[in-house]
Amino acid sequence: MERITTPFEFSSTADEVAEGIDLLGKQVVITGGASGIGLETARTLAHIGAEVTLAVRNTDTGKQAVADIIATTGNQNVHVAQLDIADRASISEFVAKWTRPLDVLINNAGVMAIPEQRTPEGWEMQFTTNYLGHFALTLGLHNALAATGNARIVMVSSSGHLISPVVFDDIHFAYRPYDPLLAYGQSKTATILFAVGATAHWKSDGITTNALMPGAISTNLQRHVGGLRTPPERRKTPQQGAATSVLLATSPLLQGMSGRYFEDCNEALMVTNGNGYVSGVAPYALNSENAHRLWETSLHLLA
Repeated sequence: MERITTPFEFSSTADEVAEGIDLLGKQVVITGGASGIGLETARTLAHIGAEVTLAVRNTDTGKQAVADIIATTGNQNVHVAQLDIADRASISEFVAKWTRPLDVLINNAGVMAIPEQRTPEGWEMQFTTNYLGHFALTLGLHNALAATGNARIVMVSSSGHLISPVVFDDIHFAYRPYDPLLAYGQSKTATILFAVGATAHWKSDGITTNALMPGAISTNLQRHVGGLRTPPERRKTPQQGAATSVLLATSPLLQGMSGRYFEDCNEALMVTNGNGYVSGVAPYALNSENAHRLWETSLHLLA
């Protein structure tokens, strides 16, 4: 496949990427859209006319974000809905309440390098929050996405996927000592593999799915690792960090493109080592056999 490149780059902002694009009448759901790059992604998409729903755990914070977006964009069609992406009942309730076709789903919510936690099912929390909950949500919204004929799914991943593949024999650290960064790495690998798997299963429905690395942005995400340690010249503002999400959600340059991984608004280059865990995409994250195995494993876990 030919590598996809665009006129945008490291320092491009979400607003620059979206310039000239009209999403009036389009329905967008963003998980974790009340802060950080999720908030900036929502703001830009609202600015170009989309009806945006922030699917968030804390609806009070979500309401504040909605008020902020409406005040800065003038778009009144911005809403908040309760969703705890690590809670199966919460996911089911959100899906049951969603009755419209869905044009864009941005799976943005995430955690990073948290202390060991498990769900009531015994699932490791980073894998559940960053990947498995989003798998369940997207599966539940499949019909709404298919109804539009050209829906897009955006998976917010990370260069942290270079830290670890999905360790299928011990996803939930039942045997290995828990390591926060390894758990984070495999969860972010899983989000990329989802883009590959969803492409295989759903592209015939007109649904395209791509994953991305937003960049190094100082947000609450780094609170468990002592804050952002990336050199200043490699850091982005939240508007710059949201640019690649907005590109995948809106750009006509990506029409029909699916199963890819992007960074700095361009498709990432394949790397064959850890590459300093800074950039590029690992072969194991785009491997179709791994994607199929993860899809089947996920269905089994949710059964």
